[in-house]
Amino acid sequence: MARLLRFNWLGGTFAWVWLLVVMIPLYWIVITSFKTQANYFVTNPLAPPTDLTFENYKTVIDNDFVRYFLNSVVVTVGAVIPATVISFMAAYAIVRGAGSRLLKAVNGLFLLGLAIPLQAVIIPVYLIIIRLKMYDTLGAIILPSIAFAIPLSVLVLSNFIRDVPKELFESMRMDGASEWGTLWRLAFPLTRPALVTVVIYNGLGIWNGFLLPLVLTQSPDQRTIPLALASFQGQFGVNIPAIAASVVLTTVPIVLLYAIGRRQLLSGLTAGFGK
Repeated sequence: MARLLRFNWLGGTFAWVWLLVVMIPLYWIVITSFKTQANYFVTNPLAPPTDLTFENYKTVIDNDFVRYFLNSVVVTVGAVIPATVISFMAAYAIVRGAGSRLLKAVNGLFLLGLAIPLQAVIIPVYLIIIRLKMYDTLGAIILPSIAFAIPLSVLVLSNFIRDVPKELFESMRMDGASEWGTLWRLAFPLTRPALVTVVIYNGLGIWNGFLLPLVLTQSPDQRTIPLALASFQGQFGVNIPAIAASVVLTTVPIVLLYAIGRRQLLSGLTAGFGK
């Protein structure tokens, strides 16, 4: 077995092939963003640019890209933080009150939320936002994003909290700590990897969200990055280097976020599922 693991050429070959499949499109987007429109049509698509230019990035930024970027930041931060806090407290209550029928029913509702796609309830969400008079605002995107981020967050956090030894909770109670104190002084520090996982996962999903901004906003001032990319594709229909530049600017925050927290993301998603 050790020899097979050491000389697993077949697995290594497939790994390198998959790496090429993933990296070639990324490489093409990056080098295309630094090409002029004229050079793009006359040179090899995979060849590095001969005349390096930042004009495509300037074109994208001059078309209110900064405003769209800030809108995405507001939506992402405004949805991720409340969703994480609510999910953490709900997961703690579900784990600590495992014998309560009410909490079991609540946990069942959260699990049911995992089975309902956003596309199936987008019309009711639209009508609710209209009744709340929040249409065409960033808040109209934030509220549904919080709701759809909670079910999976509760599942991940509850599985992680179950791994905390019960003796620690009992020790805190014997020392006179309340449930609120136990929540923030014991459960919060010990579940930090899972919290980082939830923040990264939800942040990526909300940052890339397209359907909610498309349905719940109308004015250009409320556009987020994914919706702005659609408008850039229409605006720069034949200017492929400019479209590539907009994709690069959109992807940089996601790549940095994943590079910083990839270990916590993997460890948090797998915690508690091995039992």
